[in-house]
Amino acid sequence: MTGRRALGRRFGWLWAAYAVSAYGSGLGFGAFPMIAVLVLHCGPAQVATLAAAGRAVGALVAVPLGPWVEFRRKRPVMVAMDLTRFAVLLSVPAAFALGLLSFAQLLLVSVVTAAADIAFKAASGAYLKALVPPADLLVANSRFESTTWTSTTVGPPLGGAAIGLFGPVTTVVADAVSYLLSALGIRAIGGTEPPPARTGAARLRAGDLLAGWRHILTHPALRPLFFNAIVVNGLIMASQPLLAVLLLGPLGFAPWQYGLVFAAPCVGGLLGSRLAHPLVARFGRHRVLRTAGALRALWPLGLACVQPGVPGVVLIIVVQFGLVTCCGLFNPLLATYRLDHTAPDRVARTLAAWSVSSSAAIAALTALWGLLATVTSPRTAIAAAGVVLLATPLLLPRREHASRDELSGAAGVSDVVDRV
Repeated sequence: MTGRRALGRRFGWLWAAYAVSAYGSGLGFGAFPMIAVLVLHCGPAQVATLAAAGRAVGALVAVPLGPWVEFRRKRPVMVAMDLTRFAVLLSVPAAFALGLLSFAQLLLVSVVTAAADIAFKAASGAYLKALVPPADLLVANSRFESTTWTSTTVGPPLGGAAIGLFGPVTTVVADAVSYLLSALGIRAIGGTEPPPARTGAARLRAGDLLAGWRHILTHPALRPLFFNAIVVNGLIMASQPLLAVLLLGPLGFAPWQYGLVFAAPCVGGLLGSRLAHPLVARFGRHRVLRTAGALRALWPLGLACVQPGVPGVVLIIVVQFGLVTCCGLFNPLLATYRLDHTAPDRVARTLAAWSVSSSAAIAALTALWGLLATVTSPRTAIAAAGVVLLATPLLLPRREHASRDELSGAAGVSDVVDRV
């Protein structure tokens, strides 16, 4: 039933734009590390630097983008970020064709795209809150989540085949073009978007840079969810390179097996996102949020037990399927919860602060867990991440908090969100 609910033509264009860029990103998944290894002959240290430094510096660059986005019309910002990503990504195949591609260029492109991603997410979240009625936000976010997992299932295998047939920069071209098509889709949404009201000084102030974090850290429900999300996502992402080393090295997994154990479980993400709305309708949002958040912390420890051969393949698929299903259920609930508990005039800053913190945490934990794996072993580091994750359900909010819209309707005052 949720799949057939009509959210309007304008949301349809927004969803289409999201879908085309998601599939482009799926096709381009892992392209930069592959180019670094196959074309530039980089070693493990440089590949790790490309993954961690690009994300970390991009997050730092994006810090002032939250308030910048907040006080501008959101659709032009989204189009600008799409066109920025299109241009910088297209510079990679251009440099490759001219024989000028370098590691420094890959690093710079990684930084720019990471910062543009954060700005785009901040603008799109604020635009979605204004476009879709509060009662339909979960349905909208569930559709985005379904699209993400579908593209993750389909994109990487097709991208790998395309690289094998047409060369190492093929999927970068596809990813770049997808952002151009996304920009065209956002332009096609049409309609008018009123300019956001600017309160206070006309120029960007230091306080504006911290407004998103201030809202998150003073909110009794968003604060625990924030710490839960950055720790869980950071540890899951930090474990992925170590798992690749373990599977492709000592355990002797073939490349096709490695691709299979990560692509096949993504069906669980589609399942989880489709279940979000009906489960919330039956059991309530808070109960489903806490249950899904707790369950997703239980699975990663099983990855430390993987063995060679078919049993190892089966174990990883089962563990990843459980993890991805819980994430597919939890993520749209989290996205909706954030929008519900954030005033329209601070959505962009809040989402930007959240994304900057998440990117920085992933970069820091990836570096830290890489050091741990060097001192001990990849399996030990993966097990350590799994053990720490078992404690993360303690960070989930223990009780339901009324949304800003509910409180505003009851109190009838504009500043009630500050007292939630």
